[in-house]
Amino acid sequence: TVSKHVLIEELEKSQMKQEILPFKIGDTIKVSFKIIEGSKERIQDFEGTVIARKGSGLNETVSLHRVAYKMGMEKTFLLHSPKVVKIKVMRQGRVRRAKLYYLRGSYGKKSKVRALVE
Repeated sequence: TVSKHVLIEELEKSQMKQEILPFKIGDTIKVSFKIIEGSKERIQDFEGTVIARKGSGLNETVSLHRVAYKMGMEKTFLLHSPKVVKIKVMRQGRVRRAKLYYLRGSYGKKSKVRALVE
């Protein structure tokens, strides 16, 4: 007999995406995701700094923060969702924290993350 946990893992593994790019906290990424409005479907981009990455497997989420019109926005995406079309790394950041929640109340120069220079 096969345990329930093994069956659930196999089912989750079949639904996970294989082509997710490796990115870290502090990187600026662009997420293209599907928006369904009535009978129409379109793709919208959201570009922001990765401030948190939580979960594992099928339940992994990533939180992005960006400042537009002096207003901070935050959006959380399920990485393996069918609505997420693609993820592109725009620039790599250099940080010394696992979560960048301190960026939430900041804008302008305060909300910048240093670029990774190799």
